[in-house]
Amino acid sequence: MTLDLEKLDKKGWNQAIKISKAAARLFSRKGYLETTMDQIANSAKFSKGGMYYYFPSKTEVLFFILSNYMDLVLENLEQELGSLNDSNDKLKHIISRHINLYASNSAGAKVLFQDAHCLPTKYFRVIAEKERKYYRVVAEVLQPLFNKPMAKDKITALTFTLFGMCNWIYSWYDPKGSVSPQELSEIIWTIFTKGIFDLTAGPKS
Repeated sequence: MTLDLEKLDKKGWNQAIKISKAAARLFSRKGYLETTMDQIANSAKFSKGGMYYYFPSKTEVLFFILSNYMDLVLENLEQELGSLNDSNDKLKHIISRHINLYASNSAGAKVLFQDAHCLPTKYFRVIAEKERKYYRVVAEVLQPLFNKPMAKDKITALTFTLFGMCNWIYSWYDPKGSVSPQELSEIIWTIFTKGIFDLTAGPKS
């Protein structure tokens, strides 16, 4: 039976987070299917019995990682956007926030993109609903950027194009490399809103 993590005290919650972070690092490197509970316990420096108190199965660990990551994605997002009046500023905020969240939680993000399909249907639906909520928030920000109403299918295409630009960085981007998260956010915003030539002096004549 799944432990109700929401009822844990602060110490218990911190322990669950410690286990999940160790698991996320392993899942992101080795893959969910190739990682064992013994390896998670060793990495988190927990006894196996102690770890099972928090997570009865590897499935529960994966679900917690993904649910917690999506909660971070959604946390206060609508309130933050509500404090901004300009649609361009809202879009910049979404992109910057998304990239910075990845930079500080890269293991969890990678696990979301590569291992979510391993969840049983009942758990996958919970994650998918949180992703849909994020999609709806972003789509609502994109619509006012245009001079006339855009068809729903075009807004959908634009929203998923933006997600593709922001999410695919998990396969190549190193936040500690020469391109800072802020610089990457600016690159993505410029390409998405103005096109690649705005990054340079313009097309060659």
